Amino acid sequence: MKKIISVLTLALITASAQAFDWPQEKVVQADQFYSYFGQLRGDTISNSLIFSEPSEIKAADDGKVIVFINDFSDATDFFPSTLGNAVIIAHQDKLLTVYANIDSESIEQDIFTDEEIKTGHRLGISGNSAWQQGRSSLEFQVIDTKDNTAINPRLLMPRVGKELSLYYNEVYLQDKNGRNFNVSSQTTLPKGIYRIYKKRQVAAAPYKTRVSINGAIEDNISYDILRQDDGQICVSGKKNYPKNILYPNDELQLMGEATLPKGKIALQLTLFDILGKETPATYLLTVY
Repeated sequence: MKKIISVLTLALITASAQAFDWPQEKVVQADQFYSYFGQLRGDTISNSLIFSEPSEIKAADDGKVIVFINDFSDATDFFPSTLGNAVIIAHQDKLLTVYANIDSESIEQDIFTDEEIKTGHRLGISGNSAWQQGRSSLEFQVIDTKDNTAINPRLLMPRVGKELSLYYNEVYLQDKNGRNFNVSSQTTLPKGIYRIYKKRQVAAAPYKTRVSINGAIEDNISYDILRQDDGQICVSGKKNYPKNILYPNDELQLMGEATLPKGKIALQLTLFDILGKETPATYLLTVY
């Protein structure tokens, strides 16, 4: 298995860096996954990559099966019962891969007896046992047990096809009292600390967001990993952001926090996809 540290370091430099093979037989184009890591999912931040079509599921790397979850039998933070039938494989570098939403009748019996399994070992066929009931597709997770974090699976997988386009439709600044200011129409604001939100895209999810004031970076939020903070799954920027801040409702997604000083300022926002492509936007504001 290739070293994880080098993969994470090079992930934004080269699209070919990878540590795992495909966790299923059917290859999925980059813009055709059903749900992406870090997206809003129910009342939490998703630590899964959900594939779009049913397929035969296979081990993404050499390892050892350590857990089999049988239809809503588990209730931990990173392995919720919503996984349905799931297989968890331990790999080198203290990584676990999780293969969820497996059809119970298709599960290979040898996974319970084999001491070690190899890359490509058949685990079963995606079914309809997990949270996304009604969608028979693989739910895939990568967990770093050393740091107690969930890793974005797409950093470690082959990438095929173009990324979904990222864009801005409406941008809001939220003050400490919870008031939202739409900067497309309201460009005069009092000074202070603001959370900057964009209207959430239903399908596309940024890999990274950046907020700058007059060219100086105020905040960077990255969706390379998710971590737990005070019992909540969070993304990391200048601080750890839990779901209720990252996604305060079904429509908004946090881009970061910034302190607006008095004067004429340029609020600069940047969306990045996983290949590093930038989608910038600038809003000229008067702050009093």
